[in-house]
Amino acid sequence: MFLALKEIKHEKVRYGLIIAMIVMISYLMFILMGMMLGLANENKAALTTWSAQTVFLNKNANDNLGQSVITKDQLADHSLNKHEALVGQTATVMTRSKKKAHKESVQFIGLDAGQYIAKDNMPLVAGRHAKNKHELVADESLKVKGYQLGDKVKLNSTAENYRLVGFAKDSQLNVAPVVYGRLSTWRELRGAAPQVVASGIISNQREGASRFKELAHYPIAKFIQKLPGYAAENSTFMFMIGFLMVISLVIIAVFLYILTMQKMPNYAVLRAQGISARHLIGATIDQAVILTITGICGGLVLTLLTAWLMPMTVPLVLEWPLIGLISIILILLGGIGALLPVRMIMKVDPVRALNS
Repeated sequence: MFLALKEIKHEKVRYGLIIAMIVMISYLMFILMGMMLGLANENKAALTTWSAQTVFLNKNANDNLGQSVITKDQLADHSLNKHEALVGQTATVMTRSKKKAHKESVQFIGLDAGQYIAKDNMPLVAGRHAKNKHELVADESLKVKGYQLGDKVKLNSTAENYRLVGFAKDSQLNVAPVVYGRLSTWRELRGAAPQVVASGIISNQREGASRFKELAHYPIAKFIQKLPGYAAENSTFMFMIGFLMVISLVIIAVFLYILTMQKMPNYAVLRAQGISARHLIGATIDQAVILTITGICGGLVLTLLTAWLMPMTVPLVLEWPLIGLISIILILLGGIGALLPVRMIMKVDPVRALNS
């Protein structure tokens, strides 16, 4: 360790460049991971808020809540318990009824006021819950876009006015803010027939497929994977992070290899003085670990600064266990990268190196 630190202090510029590269790579990895988690959260935040464990949809809905339709006939022999709730979903455009109209694409969620989601699983950050079909509760992200309590809004091209009476916490679905209203409003927006009751049934308990045999059954993990774009987005980000890990390994290995070649005469002198190859190899690995840890710390500082300065509209979620896991992997990769110049150190011939 002493020899590793001594070399780093002596060659500040060279090792500083390596650290700078690791800082930028780790920073990019942390930001990509944060954005991946942020987008994933915007896809399923509402489901998490609902404590959803099981989802039932129409069997012909192609795994999509917004395309599903459940009819009275399918529920004729069933009555919902306190752990289940009817949910109606449809994409809509919300327009603020002011002199300067503002349009926003949202996911309208119709609920039954007497069921568990509307009663217990819609935490508010401002305002109150809706008391009738002419009142709405919107996701808190819409506050950043200028919406306020008491605003009158229209949904799609309907002539009816609705009033925003509350803002809910963590209410996004399919990367869009959620607006909560009544199931009757959902049926009007959807243009549904009188026998249609909802898009799906959400339960906050694990239930079997036999609960509603006429409907398709989804455990929540499977349903989330079926959300539009969810799996593709996560896979893309994971491939990008994996490539960055490979790049970090190559950078560390190449830089240390070049530096080792330049230091061969020095190593020859040390070997001639009786310093073992094992000691020199240990110093090289220590260097790689020190450089990697320093670079990760720098990347983490930049990540925290970015998260602090990032506007609320940008999805960025930092999870420390995952950041810790990525950091450990990078440190291990740094140690592996240091193995490339190890063969050169093991084969160094003091006499030949000094003569050259």
